Amino acid sequence: MNGVQRFFGHLSTITRHRHKVIAHCAKAGILWQGLRHDLSKYSPTEFWQGVRFFDGTHSPTEDERRTLGYSLAWMHHKGRNRHHWEYWMDYSIREQRYVAMPMPRRYLAEMLCDRIAASKIYNGDKYTDAAPLDYLMHGKMHDHMHPETEALLKRFLTQLRDEGEDAMFAALRRWVREKD
Repeated sequence: MNGVQRFFGHLSTITRHRHKVIAHCAKAGILWQGLRHDLSKYSPTEFWQGVRFFDGTHSPTEDERRTLGYSLAWMHHKGRNRHHWEYWMDYSIREQRYVAMPMPRRYLAEMLCDRIAASKIYNGDKYTDAAPLDYLMHGKMHDHMHPETEALLKRFLTQLRDEGEDAMFAALRRWVREKD
């Protein structure tokens, strides 16, 4: 794939992803967050690394990490976007290490919308409502999430798998409106 193809491929992928997230956020009752979702992906730090490592089958940050040993784009992204559980890491004086904090409802809801949209973009015609949960369960990063965040993520993704999008988004919308 040449540079022009990678440029337009990456631009198209992140834009299609954003549009799906916006639609999902509207269903979840958090449209404003959807409209602001992932704008940092268009910043030079994230965009150009995305172009460099784009192949259209998975997130370019995976290849950036394999090649460089780290992902500059990911570090930039997670530090600016509250819908990533990694944003909610803080130093615990009691434990004397970094630990995950529970995510506020609206950001956890946006994370769900993000994960479902990413599964749809990267799986294409092979997408099923089980794909986002399968991705979560086969990865190891969820082991580092706050237990409450992980449990809620699994709860809603299991509902998506078992009952479908309409039921899951209706439950998510009700849950977001509840008081903590």
